[in-house]
Amino acid sequence: MSRIGKLPITIPNGVQFELDGHTVKVTGQKGELKRSFSPFITIKHEGDHVFINRSSDEKTVRALHGTTRAVIQNMVTGVSEGFQKTLEIQGVGYKAEMDGKNLVITVGFSHPVNVPPLNGITFDVAEKNRLIIVSGPNKEIVGQVASDIRKIRPPEPYKGTGIRYLGERVRRKAGKSAITG
Repeated sequence: MSRIGKLPITIPNGVQFELDGHTVKVTGQKGELKRSFSPFITIKHEGDHVFINRSSDEKTVRALHGTTRAVIQNMVTGVSEGFQKTLEIQGVGYKAEMDGKNLVITVGFSHPVNVPPLNGITFDVAEKNRLIIVSGPNKEIVGQVASDIRKIRPPEPYKGTGIRYLGERVRRKAGKSAITG
């Protein structure tokens, strides 16, 4: 049996868990998430715990067992605590600003790049317009939005300028070396 799949999920106070067949709806202070799961996986809600079981030992069903448990755990954590990713901007003249709910990024193009937030996602700018904080209840969407922002100007290997995740190490390359004669 899956080591992750057999662990029970504890529902914290303030989070409502609803199960309708194979559809799970989780509501908390940070928002509401709803998702359908495979019919090969059975989900039981007993008190303040949720248990995940599988119907057979086929390889695909075994793979779904731990994944289903992890996704439901992320849903519960997301609506109670939320998730966030922090991006760092490096470069002379590079900055990020808020324009209402939209994020405006200036990273060396002829125009600033406007990034509207997806449903449930919020942006925040900190530390002299050098840090972008992407937060929301859905872990997948927070990660995807952060990745899309990083793709606007990924860090380049010669000077290290661009948008990177906070704490990300960028491998630097040596530039041209002077010819000595």
